[in-house]
Amino acid sequence: MLWLRSFLFYLFGFTTVTIVASAIILVIPFTSRSTRYQMGVFWCRLTQKALLFFCGINLKIKGFENIPQDPNKSLIILGKHQSAWETFIYPAFFPRQLCFVFKRELLFVPFFGWALASLRMIHINRGDREKAREAVNERGKVVLSEGNWIAIYPEGTRTPRGSFKPYRKGGVRLAISTQTDILPVAQNSGAIWPRNTFLKRPGVIALSIGPVISVVGKTEEQLQLEVEAWIEGEMRKIDAPAYTNTLSN
Repeated sequence: MLWLRSFLFYLFGFTTVTIVASAIILVIPFTSRSTRYQMGVFWCRLTQKALLFFCGINLKIKGFENIPQDPNKSLIILGKHQSAWETFIYPAFFPRQLCFVFKRELLFVPFFGWALASLRMIHINRGDREKAREAVNERGKVVLSEGNWIAIYPEGTRTPRGSFKPYRKGGVRLAISTQTDILPVAQNSGAIWPRNTFLKRPGVIALSIGPVISVVGKTEEQLQLEVEAWIEGEMRKIDAPAYTNTLSN
């Protein structure tokens, strides 16, 4: 039954993403980027409901009150990355249009990648650190000036549950250069939706949003340590079993 429910979820996901992505591609000449983004948000919310219906996976949000309500407030979201789950959950509930930083290979995925390209987010070549740094810095300034928020997974890739990979500094570097505050986010999606797995087991994924971290008067090193400390510390609270036998970082 678990295998069947997981299969039905993936079938639903692949079918609907193809339909919605095709629709986005077709309306590119007639719509704004924000309209196409909202079409993507519709799919993200639909997928969350499908995940609950087919797989029994629900979401519990902690710290929702930490999301600034000021319409003029710019933010850079830095979050833990354990599965594909957070890539479609963020647009589903964050109130502002998000610009993700992602590997450029996603642009070559049929339909999905083509639709993603129309949103003009920040795609990077992970094999060239220098060019990736320049892309985040240059394109990031433009995105923030347009009033959008930027979402970055500072570990650079999905990490196994209970592990820690040194955070890259692109996010904090951009935050300091643009004087944009950071919203830290932790989620234990790896406990329910581990990377590179087919089966989806029922349960509740906890997503915790931290207080906004100010960049004022801080160096890159200070800001990096503060972001890492909050996210990794929060991970040990919302997914304590995964860290029981690990040393503190």
